[in-house]
Amino acid sequence: MWSVYIIRSTSFPDQEYTGATSDLKQRLGEHNAGKSTHTAKFKPWKIKCYIAVPDKYKALELEKYLKSHSGRSFAKKRL
Repeated sequence: MWSVYIIRSTSFPDQEYTGATSDLKQRLGEHNAGKSTHTAKFKPWKIKCYIAVPDKYKALELEKYLKSHSGRSFAKKRL
């Protein structure tokens, strides 16, 4: 099972990050430990929402959509 997630910085609430992983708990720990260059400067992070997807490729497609302009608009309104 894969998770597509949106996390929000607790220090900078306007900063969000979207990603996909097979282990959400471990990945959030990596974001909060500063192991990701894209999220290190805005740590700590908390999970805003996540969607469980049974297929890796479908999860990556959903992640790509949520990172697009229309996907970000959808996430702001619906998630």
